[in-house]
Amino acid sequence: MPSTSSLSVHYQTVLTLQTRAKSLQRFTMEVQDAVRESRVSTGLCCLFLRHTSASLVIQENADPDVLLDMETFLAKLVPEGNYYRHSAEGPDDMPAHIRTALTHTSEQIPIMNGWLALGTWQGIYIWEHRSRGYRRDVVVHITGV
Repeated sequence: MPSTSSLSVHYQTVLTLQTRAKSLQRFTMEVQDAVRESRVSTGLCCLFLRHTSASLVIQENADPDVLLDMETFLAKLVPEGNYYRHSAEGPDDMPAHIRTALTHTSEQIPIMNGWLALGTWQGIYIWEHRSRGYRRDVVVHITGV
């Protein structure tokens, strides 16, 4: 719910997203809906993923090969296997934590004229690093006027 303090608006919500195994899923429109609901015209949208085995990225939204290449590269950079001590939740557990550490769990996007100030070819993605899908929470915090 929007609240005002002085002239600025502070708005916060949590988006719960169901992911698919080892994939990038765009959720730009859900974030834009939160911006619209906040009624902020000029400000900042902060996103925070409350998990340690998935991440957030702003990336190409037109050519799906970009996302596939990113997934392939990160899988080669951080392979699964018997290389790790931590395997409490299976062989994909520790590699998922490392992949998250190499990427981001938060992003900040300016808001201009009530819209996310993303470039033409940019989309907001949750990147699931585990071998199965999970319910993931993204905190959306919007501040501005």
